[in-house]
Formats: sequence, structure tokens, C-alpha cells
Amino acid sequence: MTDTRIPLPSEAFPAHGKRIIAQGGAFTATAFRYPSGVAALTIRNARGHVTLLPFLGQMIWDAVFDGRRLTMGNVFPFPRAGASILETYGAFAYHAGVLRNGTPGPADNHPLHGEMPTARMDSATLIFGQNAGGDFAELGGTCEYVMGFGPHYMARPRVRLRPDSGLIDVEMAVENLSAHPMELMYMLHANFDFVAGARIVQPAPFTPERTQVRRTVPGHVTPSPDFLALLDDLARAPARMEVLDEPDLYSPEQVFYIRAPGTDDTGRTRMLMELPDGMAFSVGWRPEDLPFCVRWILNDGDAQVAAFALPATCEPEGYTAEKAKGNVRLLPSGATARFPVTLGLLGRDEAAAARAAIALIRKD
Repeated sequence: MTDTRIPLPSEAFPAHGKRIIAQGGAFTATAFRYPSGVAALTIRNARGHVTLLPFLGQMIWDAVFDGRRLTMGNVFPFPRAGASILETYGAFAYHAGVLRNGTPGPADNHPLHGEMPTARMDSATLIFGQNAGGDFAELGGTCEYVMGFGPHYMARPRVRLRPDSGLIDVEMAVENLSAHPMELMYMLHANFDFVAGARIVQPAPFTPERTQVRRTVPGHVTPSPDFLALLDDLARAPARMEVLDEPDLYSPEQVFYIRAPGTDDTGRTRMLMELPDGMAFSVGWRPEDLPFCVRWILNDGDAQVAAFALPATCEPEGYTAEKAKGNVRLLPSGATARFPVTLGLLGRDEAAAARAAIALIRKD
């Protein structure tokens, strides 16, 4: 079956109201603009929808499946274009990186999580297609970054939905167009909602060696004696955060590193956040592609987020710190790096099956 490709120029997004761009099978794609003028595309399937920002980093602004909103609680009623993700921090998921990533340290001058989160995309394309996995609807695009006497790359993100699934296939592909090797730091920053009483399920034990609390205090956090004492306690007993039954524990934020998660016979790992109603948030990827897993949880008056699995090529301590650790990857000239991740919502039966599968691959 030949894919149907629909280019999405800026003028396809009406200044007022909504416009159905395409329909096919279980899918409907609708274009509109937020009050800020930011263009948005909602793709619906039989279980829900995602709202994407085709020209603003192609971030997933919102996601709703089976009547449940997956997106973090935040103070932004709609997205805003800006130079940094801090100017519009309310997305369900965004591409962090790719030249720099993480929270900038004292010696860094890069924006939080790099240039890609709010990058102006050069093109956006809606695709209706079919492959071995069945029918799909996909938003793809391109963004060329070029700097005189500096890096030159092409970023090609994509977001794909299936007709009757609450899972989203997300991929970032980065091609180095420069004649020289390029430094690369990438993370899929997936910001799930904080749900009190949820349980995190991972194929690694909640031990100090495998679930490590971040002891470095970032510049935007003012540590109190109680906060520092909590870090000491979590360093000794990280299982305290397996169940989110202490909502006040995460103000200020807590960050953990999950080491060496188990993988199945295809090389994939998966983590869940089981909800009190039996459904689950899910993130799956290949550690061969994204060898680090970061967990960021924050629950205060301005943001409620349980980013329980952030697959990445490095830790989020900023360029200088990650360079010193040897975590900044070099992409050869002409090479392409791909970072596929599957995330979203599982129904009750799907969640039970996923939990059983994780138990089989857990490495203690």
C-alpha cells in the first residue's frame, strides 16, 4: 500500500476555528491555532487523541486516551513560541537536545535541554500509511540546523499512532551533515501526569546501586536542611519512591537514575506507572539506542509531573558535567542516529500483561 503524504504548509492552519485536514479509517486530523498563534494538529484514533505542534519542535503538547489525560499539570493554558522550553513548559513530550542537553551548570551557556525543544521546523508532513504493524497516521518533519564554522545537522522527528492503541511511537533521527564529527546529547522528555498512589514498575530493583537519587542540587533548587536530609534518606532507601503515596515528597523535585534495566530478547526495556484504577502509563525503548534512564518527579502548586522514564544518551547535568563523565556522544560525519521510543497509556488488561512481561526481564 502506498503511503498518502500530505504536506502541511503554515497556511493550512486557520487563524480561527478548526479545519479537518484528512480522514481515513479510524483517524481524523484537525488543524487549528492556539490563541498564541502556535499551529497545532490533533490526530484522533479510536481510543483518544494527541495534539502536536508541527512547527514548534514537533512536540506533543497533549495526549488523551480512554478518557484520561496523560499530560503533566502545568500553568500554561496553551503553548507559546520562545527561545527556550521554559517559555512554554507544559508539553506531554518534547525532544531535548541535540547539541546540548540537561540543566546548564555554572560553566554552561546553553538553554535548558538545548536548542531542539522549541526549534522552528522547516517542514511538516501528515502521512496515512500501512506497514507490517498495520495502519498508521503519522506526523513527520524536518529541521536543518547550520552554523558557520560549527555544527550542521538535519533533525527528522516523527510521531505515529495506530488505529486502536493508546501507545504512541515517537522517533528522532539526527543526520550529521557536517564534514566533522558532531557532539550529540538527546533525551525524549516525556512528562506524564503526577497521580497520587501510582506505583512504578521497572525491570531493575529499587536498590541504592540501581535506583540512584541525584545528589547534585541544580541551580534552580534552593536546598533546605530537610531537603538535604531527604536526599540522604532516598540514597539509602530509594524504594520509598516506588509508590507515589507521599505527594509532598516531590516539592522540590526529585531526580533518579535507573541503572542497567533488564531487556527482552529483542533488546527492549519497558517501565510502567500503574494507576490506582488499574490502567498504566508506559514507556519502552532499546537501551542500545538510549543507554541512560532518568526519572524526574515534581509535585507543587505550579507543576505536577511524574516523568518516570526519560530515555537518554546522557544524564541531565548539562554539557560540561556530562562531557567530563564521557557521556557526550560523537556522531561521525554523514552518520544518522535514531532514537525510537514507544509511550502512552495501557488499558487494564494491557497493563497486567506488561507487568508480567517486566517481571520476566527484571535483572536483580
